[in-house]
Amino acid sequence: MSLFKARILLYHKSAACQVFLQTFVKIRTIDTRAPPCYNIGMNTKRWLSQHTHDLTGVHVAVTGPTGGLGLALCRYLAGLHASLILLDRNAEKSAALQQQLLAQFPQLQLRRIPLDLADMASVRAACAELKTQPIDILIHNAGAYSIPRTRCDTGLDNVFQINCAAPYYLTRELLPLLRERGGHVVMVSSIAHNYAPTDPADPDFSTRRPARLVYGNAKRRLMFALQELFAAETKATLAVAHPGITLTNITAHYPKFVFAVIKNPMKWIFMSPQHACLSLLCGVFEKTGYHEWIGPRLFHIWGAPAHRKLGTCTPAESTAIAAQMDALYQAMKTPDA
Repeated sequence: MSLFKARILLYHKSAACQVFLQTFVKIRTIDTRAPPCYNIGMNTKRWLSQHTHDLTGVHVAVTGPTGGLGLALCRYLAGLHASLILLDRNAEKSAALQQQLLAQFPQLQLRRIPLDLADMASVRAACAELKTQPIDILIHNAGAYSIPRTRCDTGLDNVFQINCAAPYYLTRELLPLLRERGGHVVMVSSIAHNYAPTDPADPDFSTRRPARLVYGNAKRRLMFALQELFAAETKATLAVAHPGITLTNITAHYPKFVFAVIKNPMKWIFMSPQHACLSLLCGVFEKTGYHEWIGPRLFHIWGAPAHRKLGTCTPAESTAIAAQMDALYQAMKTPDA
């Protein structure tokens, strides 16, 4: 039996199969670039040599850099000589990452700025400090999935604010600076965006309980609001990228017994964060078009990054999302909002 067939058999027995079925059945995409690649074991070094280049002098701000995809992405960026700005709420983990990166890349230019996306005072403070820094690329990588639900000081559901409202606010506030430098925004999306259509009466899904719906709604709103925001943008660019399915803190949301059973099969079946984050890295170097994203080529789960057209949101819904997010941004600009 081939390695590919063995992985498929194990995959169909895994708890993550539901995620694939929901995604593969519903997401309708057209590959607009390279032909399909069925080789799961891609040559990472060759891909890097063909699709990346030296980033000396390029200043990259990354949210959620201390684990999973963010950690793998920062290592790639440091190896490409980018200057990094780590945006993270955990000062201890951020300092530890700084030491690790500097030990591996002694010439690395790196700064740390505290950022708690669930706290608008922290978001505003980080935004004010970022406005004093040169920023060429802003990467929205931080996210939260199955966490205790609370209301933020904005009145928004914390999962929605972390995954959508605060990143959108940061983008709008930093867009003038990005325009001056011909900058670029990378939004880390998810196949979960297709789990539920948006509800104008419940923008943050605060009345919903399933984590997949709340998380998916936040990702859906952010990705299509940014798509509309950058549709007519001429001085800054956007890339929407997703990693497929990989084992990170976000995917470790199953009950402990279930997770203990599926953890090792997931590691074997799906790409590692080091491979999955190549779609994010591709987004650093390439922009996406309107209603387009970058992700693993094969079933959105395996293989090299590929550009694909999205068929998961109508123009009418996308426009409505953008209008609602603009109104939310205007409200969040006021400290008492």
